[in-house]
Amino acid sequence: MSPTLNDQDPMEVQCSEEDPGPRIFRTDLEDQQQPISWAGCWCCLRRGCAVLGALGLLAGAGVGSWLLVLYLWPATSLPIAGTLQEETTPSCPGTNSEEALLPPLPKTVSFRINGKDLLLEVQRRARPDWLLVCHEGWNSALGEHICQSLGHLRLTQHKAVNVSDIKLNGSQEFAQLSAKLEDLLEEVWQPRANCTSGRIVSLKCSECGARPLASRIVGGQAVAPGHWPWQASVMLGSRHTCGGSVLAPHWVVTAAHCMYTFRLSRLSSWRVHAGVVSHRAIRPHQGTMVEKIIPHPLYSAQNHDYDVALLRLRTPLNFSDTVGAVCLPAKEQHFPMGLQCWVSGWGHTDPSHTHSSDTLQDTVVPLLSTQLCNSSCMYGGSLTHRMLCAGYLDGRADACQGDSGGPLVCPDGDTWHLVGVVSWGRGCAEPNHPGVYAKVAEFLDWLHSTMRVH
Repeated sequence: MSPTLNDQDPMEVQCSEEDPGPRIFRTDLEDQQQPISWAGCWCCLRRGCAVLGALGLLAGAGVGSWLLVLYLWPATSLPIAGTLQEETTPSCPGTNSEEALLPPLPKTVSFRINGKDLLLEVQRRARPDWLLVCHEGWNSALGEHICQSLGHLRLTQHKAVNVSDIKLNGSQEFAQLSAKLEDLLEEVWQPRANCTSGRIVSLKCSECGARPLASRIVGGQAVAPGHWPWQASVMLGSRHTCGGSVLAPHWVVTAAHCMYTFRLSRLSSWRVHAGVVSHRAIRPHQGTMVEKIIPHPLYSAQNHDYDVALLRLRTPLNFSDTVGAVCLPAKEQHFPMGLQCWVSGWGHTDPSHTHSSDTLQDTVVPLLSTQLCNSSCMYGGSLTHRMLCAGYLDGRADACQGDSGGPLVCPDGDTWHLVGVVSWGRGCAEPNHPGVYAKVAEFLDWLHSTMRVH
């Protein structure tokens, strides 16, 4: 990661009418690329000139139209500039910072697991206090649903606890489940002064998002063991190909384009290494073999949409202080624009792609609005709803070649959630071209259902 973390797919250099633009994958494939023929270069040059000519005409027409609008439109109707990143935000058509700053609607119902007794609590939008959940009407399927809504993969334990065994304040209220459990709607949880059975729900979900050995290191620096315990290196043979994130002992998530690029490779050649910081420490035949590669069925090599894949491991990882799982985003969890998140990987450490890192690197990047990244002077509408971007408009830090598939994680208190998967970008750390990531929140149903089926 350079102050940067991006990869170039050999398919991107072909002269093709369907080439979607100057996207650069973030997989380390430099020695797999084929030389470009002079005929191919001439082909691309001719088409480039034609495109530039067309763009020039469109730009002239656009400027003329804009000047006409400015002349005719009342001055009081001009949009007001937003304040977020006021000094560095480019003035691009199609951006509206104020709209991006609107807060999300509050969730109808929120959950949390509280205290050493792991008591389940629910908060209804109609009232601010947290209610303990009565055990009447409870079932494990509901517990599974709640764990997944909190970003965990599964329910690991649930039981009834006697209210008399818990120290409660006198104002504590409870929530009684109604007979209809079609959804976790507000009406399902009815406030009560006490529980008929005298018992409440204790719930434990799969562990994730914790960093037992973490000590913060400023971006772009080498990472200590255990700093990002979910970081994985996906290797083809003895070569690091992509990053990945551990979701469970048997499961790692990475980018679909990593697998698509090497789709003819033998399954037995793939291995996953977790808990490693330096590749020099890896010995031949170490790591965990991959049993199954499951790219998202809607992945598109043309526009990089749905760029996620799951790897099922043949044997489970042994969790420890240096190997652990990252949490998925909670359902409807909002990560605000400007939030400082972290991206990590073993990719190139300079924009010229001349040096890859043997040691895991990380850097901090703020989340940016999709509206801003889709503006005409950035990515011109190339981001879909399954993508997000993060980075700096001055290009100070980014992901780069060799970082594809790796994690973009954001904190929520002491818990870390996998918000993005390193996907593509234009160059590395180029001004006005931040990194683009697969938006994990859009794949929660697919991730849960795929892991359940397999």
